[in-house]
Amino acid sequence: MRTVNMHDAKTQLSRLVEQAAKGAPFAIARAGKPLVKVVALGPDDAVGQRRLGFLNGEIAVPDDFDRMGGGGSP
Repeated sequence: MRTVNMHDAKTQLSRLVEQAAKGAPFAIARAGKPLVKVVALGPDDAVGQRRLGFLNGEIAVPDDFDRMGGGGSP
């Protein structure tokens, strides 16, 4: 795996990320010591993916939920 120093990674980030996305991971190093590994995300690695309904059946919302607290409009 290719190791790139921090300064070079900052100046060439777009190109390096494009290569990693195509399957060529690399490591970013500071003072010659590798700190992080950059790899392409797989289909199951979606960042920020929201799962609707994951608490379905686990909680109950009361019928008067919109009126609770007394501070809202009727």
